[in-house]
Amino acid sequence: MSQAAHRIASAPLPGALGSARAHMILGTASGVGKSLLTAGLCRLLARSGVKVAPFKPQNMSNNAAACPAGGEIGRAQALQAFACGIEPHVDMNPMLIKPEGDRRAQLIVLGEAVGTLHASRFRQDRERHRPAVMQAFERLRNRYEWVWVEGAGSPAEPNLRQQDLANLGFARAAGVPCWLVGDIDRGGVFAALLGSLLALDPDDRAHVAGLIVNRFRGDGSLLEGTSEWLEDRTGVPVLGRVPFLRDLRLPEEDIPYQLRRRAEGSGASTHPVERARASESRGRSSIRVGCIAYPTASNVTDLDPLALDASYEVQLVDRAECASGFDLLVLPGSKAVRRDLEWLRSHGFVPMLERHLRYGGKLLGICGGMQMLGTRIRDPHAVEGGGESEGLGWLPVETELAAQKRVEALDSLAEWPRACRFTGYEIHHGRTTREGSRYPFHAVSPDEQIFGTYVHGLFDLGEYRSAVFGHWFPDVPVTSRAPDLESRWLEDLDRLADVLRDGLDLRSIEQRIGRELR
Repeated sequence: MSQAAHRIASAPLPGALGSARAHMILGTASGVGKSLLTAGLCRLLARSGVKVAPFKPQNMSNNAAACPAGGEIGRAQALQAFACGIEPHVDMNPMLIKPEGDRRAQLIVLGEAVGTLHASRFRQDRERHRPAVMQAFERLRNRYEWVWVEGAGSPAEPNLRQQDLANLGFARAAGVPCWLVGDIDRGGVFAALLGSLLALDPDDRAHVAGLIVNRFRGDGSLLEGTSEWLEDRTGVPVLGRVPFLRDLRLPEEDIPYQLRRRAEGSGASTHPVERARASESRGRSSIRVGCIAYPTASNVTDLDPLALDASYEVQLVDRAECASGFDLLVLPGSKAVRRDLEWLRSHGFVPMLERHLRYGGKLLGICGGMQMLGTRIRDPHAVEGGGESEGLGWLPVETELAAQKRVEALDSLAEWPRACRFTGYEIHHGRTTREGSRYPFHAVSPDEQIFGTYVHGLFDLGEYRSAVFGHWFPDVPVTSRAPDLESRWLEDLDRLADVLRDGLDLRSIEQRIGRELR
């Protein structure tokens, strides 16, 4: 970095921006690493003794987490809260948009479902909740020494700038300076950073205080002169580069995007569920798990603890012909259960699932996946558009979608397969009849091949994970002392914090918090 860039990066920003106790991380596109960089920065400040919290004004994701005090937020903000060493709270993600198709989505405000957003009225219906978003941010800023704010997608989309609440529209209203992140691993990072800035109007551009190159591989000399090139053309300092951490085991939120990258053959995803464990033959020393990736699959992060455990190999499956050879197939949660069930039928998955069961495979339905396995799904309150559908009929339960959503964080004692502590959460509209009592499993087929549960994150604790899979697959050795998911997260958050501390010029942050980052 040039000496001039160091001076610019370290100098206080003018006016309200100079006194802001918050910073916003923007990206040139979705999937460039905003969520994980924010988590790493949260961890860096927290372990340096700063009372810090995350915030994302507007998130669009079907991967959500339940807060202990009630309500739901995006999964990424829950991870960021964990990095800060605090409980997740609805103020950290006051607006969550959960897509139910290409033209409609459920709107969550301060943790509660408040209605449906339709593409034709997206801006108008969202706009009335702007005060709630700004008030949530102010509550966090008043309670914490520092707030790391995460943007959404790209701030340089002209069709989204009017009434923007996710990126620079929020930053300008809140008086928060921004850093812009680009992903060099996908190519074109310098054009993306430069082009994003050129697409902004001057007032928006003035809020961008630094540029970051993310996911760099190889010899740093290959980038010689590029920082000066960018700074000369933009007037914005390059704060540094973040190396590509190939084996980072932290949950990504944008599962459909990552799955699309894998399907297009552009390389292995950073998401642990999609890592190429299957490329290495482990014989019967591992349990093979396939997760069916229907269009609006949600909370696929439920399988992260399996993907991080050497006793398992996990793959996402989006074509029926690729779903053979698994010990366990999982129907994950769904934001549009009846439509995803129809997709299963129309894409040939039902005969494949029947064949899997016929050859002795296990089948697990989680939340919406369990509802599909029942006999009938009714939607009298038009939660997902109304009507009813016949289920697969493999579990003796029926589901009715209630108007009120159930959201609950869990830390409880399992009844099956043995008394054992588990943690997790429930987020669902469904009210499903219960079959038997094998808590936390809601229903089990008579032959014990098919299991259904409403609990997300059920396998996060290693002891309970080993108990369940040891019962299901007694002939395949599983790790007796399997790691808890959060212990793995903490290791990688510290690794990420280390590379951010070493790779970025963070002196402007140190000046404003009055301490050295370590």
